[in-house]
Amino acid sequence: MFLRIDRLQIELPMPKEQDPNAAAAVQALLGGRFGEMSTLMNYMYQSFNFRGKKALKPYYDLIANIATEELGHIELVSATINSLLAKNPGKDLEEGVDPVSAPLGFAKDARNAAHFIAGGANTLVMGAMGEHWHGEYVFTSGNLILDLLHNFFLEVAARTHKLRVYEMTDNPVAREMIGYLLVRGGVHAAAYGKALETLTGVEMTKMLPIPRIDNSKIPEAKKYMDLGFHRNLYRFSPSDYQDLGLIWNGASPEDGSEVVVDGPPTGGPVFDAGHDAAEFAPEFHPAELYEIAKKLYEKAK
Repeated sequence: MFLRIDRLQIELPMPKEQDPNAAAAVQALLGGRFGEMSTLMNYMYQSFNFRGKKALKPYYDLIANIATEELGHIELVSATINSLLAKNPGKDLEEGVDPVSAPLGFAKDARNAAHFIAGGANTLVMGAMGEHWHGEYVFTSGNLILDLLHNFFLEVAARTHKLRVYEMTDNPVAREMIGYLLVRGGVHAAAYGKALETLTGVEMTKMLPIPRIDNSKIPEAKKYMDLGFHRNLYRFSPSDYQDLGLIWNGASPEDGSEVVVDGPPTGGPVFDAGHDAAEFAPEFHPAELYEIAKKLYEKAK
């Protein structure tokens, strides 16, 4: 089972303006072949299918715990996309718009019109070109070494895509999110590499980083490195997954000593895109919602 905390893993800056084409590029990091949906579902199903949960507990703990962190990653990328699509985040509600005036006319020039037609200016489970995420992206073989090797590859492929999207947009919201995930993805790649080293003796972490550019060269990533995030493996459970430290220990591939942190990062507030009259989302004015809720309470009495 899972607990949920109503916070993002980091605090995102508020967007200054809509940036639909940046949102389209960032979709690759959510529903693309190497997006956060793939890392989440690969690790989650591997944890469900893990053979020898007691005998091989440190490895089960590692995969299951990282899977839980990935839940927060899809939330963070989704919040980023939503913020890039939002018209007036944090502004007063619009009473209504005239549909004849084509209030969504700008969206015909957006690279992913589905954001506005299907999603109501929201994130969708798709990649950068509108291709939908699907279960064929999930690899769970039952062979521990093969699964760990796949996960190592998945993390470095995801890092490659993050860096490419970073090079596509200078939007500060997108870059803040990417900088954080570059650091956290580096932890996951190193953790899977160290797990493989304990099983095979092959020094996988010597291949890192892939691509050959240090996170410290990315200002938004260095910010989180300076806070020690590149050394931390968070334990997302009040009492379980205690054997993470049997694998995650010693020197970090980047610098410093690796640490298992009990509990999640402090994080930041969730993003609310607010009302969008042109999208009929959520459509009701707060006063109307109050009246609806009042009738529900009166009916319950």
